Amino acid sequence: MILLRKPGEAQNFITNLKLSNKTIGFVPTMGALHDGHISLVNQSKKENDFTIVSIFVNPTQFNNPDDLKKYPRTEETDIALLESAGTDAVFIPSVEMIYPQGQISETFQFHGLENQMEGKFRPGHFDGVATVVKKFFEIIQPNRAYFGEKDFQQLRIIQEMVKQFNLPVEIIPVPIKRESDGLAMSSRNMRLTPEMRQESVIINKILSEAKSFLKNHTVAETKTFVSEEFKKTHLELEYFEIADEAHLLPVSEVEKEVKIRGFIAAFAGDIRLIDNMSLN
Repeated sequence: MILLRKPGEAQNFITNLKLSNKTIGFVPTMGALHDGHISLVNQSKKENDFTIVSIFVNPTQFNNPDDLKKYPRTEETDIALLESAGTDAVFIPSVEMIYPQGQISETFQFHGLENQMEGKFRPGHFDGVATVVKKFFEIIQPNRAYFGEKDFQQLRIIQEMVKQFNLPVEIIPVPIKRESDGLAMSSRNMRLTPEMRQESVIINKILSEAKSFLKNHTVAETKTFVSEEFKKTHLELEYFEIADEAHLLPVSEVEKEVKIRGFIAAFAGDIRLIDNMSLN
């Protein structure tokens, strides 16, 4: 596996690959890797000649400085995991290399996608995400890029950005990878205490119950049901939203032809966890 640390070095390397007509799959990550990330790597390996993974904790997408400071950084373990998964190259630039003019985001408009759910509770988050992904696409010039559906809103924003800027990259969504007990895999899970780890399983359970409940109840009743279920736990519900997949706008009723999803953000102690599930 090739280790690249400088954007110029990565660009030269990619240019040579392109000259030999190799297709490039790209998996952007913030490190603290787990099997969810490896499922993205595996899909990329099936569909491309060459797979490159980036590890970069992007400061501009954290609206909480404390969260940025506490975000797990496990570079050595990550490199070993990627190597054992058969990754072709890993790109690990410094913050100064990606933001030579200082840590400033571009400002984007995504037809309101950026204002829903995560956008409401994490101002500036999606500007930071779109800024860094656009920078990485310019450096790596992938044919395909892989994003997990756990961050479904992020996935939709990236799809919209690619469309807006007419970027020559295909965005491939990959289903959520879960632990055997149903908890969505996340780098933040490693910060959970054993008690909170056990309790966090309830997030996926409540989503599944909401899906069943919605079949015979209204959207408003389902939202109340979820809120009441969380009150029985030690987790703090930040939001539960039922939204259409295309525009991420909240729905007030279920229409057969409109694909909808349930989205949850909840705190286990001071650790914020998100999950989502298709409801129809």
